[in-house]
Amino acid sequence: MSETDLETKDKSKKEKKAKKQKPIRLFPANKKGFHIMHKLNFFRFLLYPWNSLFYPCKMFGHKKVGQGAYIYVGNHYSMWDIFYPARTTKEGVHYIAKESITSAPVLRRWAVQIGAITAMRDGSDIRTLTDAMKCLKNGEKVVLFPEGTRNKVSEEEFLPFHGGSALMSIKTKTPIIPFVVCSRPKVFKRVHVVFGEPFELTEYYDRKLSREEYEEAEQIIVNKMYEIRDAHRAYLKEKKADKRKKCKS
Repeated sequence: MSETDLETKDKSKKEKKAKKQKPIRLFPANKKGFHIMHKLNFFRFLLYPWNSLFYPCKMFGHKKVGQGAYIYVGNHYSMWDIFYPARTTKEGVHYIAKESITSAPVLRRWAVQIGAITAMRDGSDIRTLTDAMKCLKNGEKVVLFPEGTRNKVSEEEFLPFHGGSALMSIKTKTPIIPFVVCSRPKVFKRVHVVFGEPFELTEYYDRKLSREEYEEAEQIIVNKMYEIRDAHRAYLKEKKADKRKKCKS
């Protein structure tokens, strides 16, 4: 079989999968303008205590998240990472989840009920971007882990980012909330999660952009995340030094 035939076959498989996908579930705003996901609230009530007991976290900057559409962009260490953005708001959040999760018999049902957005592992699924932008245009929040998989390699470097977050932000003119899980969660060990100030890629709005410019915009997001992490480490170092001075005096 030639390379062209393989590409055609692969494209055909992706098209069939896209057709099988159900339309993304959008959640209308209530009278106060909040997009509430009752099923997600149930999971919050059910699982937060377990998360807090076994994988405690201390969050910084999370009260800055306002009402309406935002794109959360964070690094990814464990399944518990999904809880951090959900703790910042009483509104619903749409998670971009890999296809294997949304295809599993049990998880698929839950994922659909909380408006999860399916993502192909290779990042080639246009449907993912389309569904995410529909949610944003509806005034809802979307959570994206652009590393695409859990980082089991390093706590110093993020894995290479798959594109998409910058494009979604630019096309829908939606603010981005970068957040960083500062270390790999471990049982009974408190992890720090830092949420940065929301920002917009306004310099790219209303322009026809090249692939290189989208990559440039994506790098801005990556740099913001490194800045957040480094600033928090510097804060902790200074705090530790101040504590030592007080002990000596």
